[in-house]
Amino acid sequence: MSSSGCGRACRPASSTPRPGRRRSGPAPQARRFAPRGRPRRAWLGSARTRHRYPCRRTPHHLYTTRPSARRPRETCAARLDATARPAVACAAVTHLSLLLAQIVVVLLLTRAVGSLFAGIRQPRVVGEMTAGILLGPSLLGFIAPTLSASLFPADSLAYLSSLSQIGLILFMFLIGAELDIGELRRRGRTAVFASTAGVAVPFFLGATLAVFLHHDLSRDDVPLPHFALFFGTAMSVTAFPVLARILAESNLAGTRVGTVAIACAAVDDVFAWSLLAGVVLLVRGPQGNLPLGLTLAGSAVFVLLMIAVVRPLLARPKWVDGDRGALTRDRLATLLLMAFASAWVTERLGLHSVFGAFLMGCVLPRDRRLARALEEGLGGAVILLLPLFFAETGLRTSVRLLNDVSMWLVCLVIILTAVAGKFGGATLASRLTGLTWREAASLGVLMNTRGLMELVVLHVGLDVRVITPTLFSMMVIMALVTTFMTTPILGWLDPGRLRRSY
Repeated sequence: MSSSGCGRACRPASSTPRPGRRRSGPAPQARRFAPRGRPRRAWLGSARTRHRYPCRRTPHHLYTTRPSARRPRETCAARLDATARPAVACAAVTHLSLLLAQIVVVLLLTRAVGSLFAGIRQPRVVGEMTAGILLGPSLLGFIAPTLSASLFPADSLAYLSSLSQIGLILFMFLIGAELDIGELRRRGRTAVFASTAGVAVPFFLGATLAVFLHHDLSRDDVPLPHFALFFGTAMSVTAFPVLARILAESNLAGTRVGTVAIACAAVDDVFAWSLLAGVVLLVRGPQGNLPLGLTLAGSAVFVLLMIAVVRPLLARPKWVDGDRGALTRDRLATLLLMAFASAWVTERLGLHSVFGAFLMGCVLPRDRRLARALEEGLGGAVILLLPLFFAETGLRTSVRLLNDVSMWLVCLVIILTAVAGKFGGATLASRLTGLTWREAASLGVLMNTRGLMELVVLHVGLDVRVITPTLFSMMVIMALVTTFMTTPILGWLDPGRLRRSY
């Protein structure tokens, strides 16, 4: 008899066992796995096993484990004929159910808190911003960390962030479509002086303050010029949509102050976003294989193409139906396609995707019916997706990072600097153009409204890693305070006296 690799005497496979010879069985603990009434064969009788063990008796170690434990993939393939699809389907259902739960919770809380703030004559967006902070580590993560970790686990935030970015792209597209730079020409030197001062003064004060904050509240790899440029830009932003809502609720939309404020806010946003685009390009540096010079040149060429080529092409077709004043589905889909394509181009060039969406809205024809039709067509999607952006902001904001008195003092200094720059600059400039002190102060208060646009700028700064989470939290608090104080101060200034025809 020959000796095989199992260490036992084996006969050739063609031979038959001699009668009367006692057969040695497997280990007692493994007998239970062998089928009754059948010879104990290998579970996987492959050609390799038969070649290694030519005898009919299988080595003991092959009986010690179940087939599913030894070869789970082959066993599942034999039984299901599809190894990966059931597991992937179950994982997709899990992620989808969690995302749906997050959407339900975010919408419920933002609508509830927004309604509470509307009851005290505050813009609803302030309540939605506050609701987002309540969902983050500042409150929910502090009082119920287990619930917060279960509802917003770290591996699920990518899905929530993607949906919020889509909502942000749609929102910036609508903002660009609603801007009317022609108001600047129609309102004369008051709008020019107020808008220029509303950008230059807070930018200068913010850049000066950044010199003192750079060492403690900036990342180590961010140079001081880049940090100062971004901080000054963040200080000079005005919330155009929130401002328009406040003007409508305060009956100031048709007054001299209201029209000048709308024109100034539009110009401020254009200036601020242009500055922010340059800062992002400087901070991000070369993209892929492109040097910084080519990245800047590509961005400039894209902007020129949008203004010189795309804008005249969009002015030719008749987008809005004259009878109904609405967009057809095909036209709305075309505009959405162009908005997302523009956002993709700016993202690939090294800018943020919101710049492309905003630019696409700006090159649309200045038609109030078109802006109204876009608002009706996309308003529902924005209402659904934009609260997710507030939730993402709240999840990235932690008031607990301000853990000592000195940090709160720095936050107070940031708030005072922001108010002094916007309110002081716009008030003095408009007073020099002939407005009364009451009108000039009302214009300064309106220009000090930051709201949602400030959050967008801060998200861009945090994404490109130019600010720290601590400074991000401070700036979010500043945006809430400056927006919250607008309506009470306007009420104190008695807006009823400002309802004069221009």
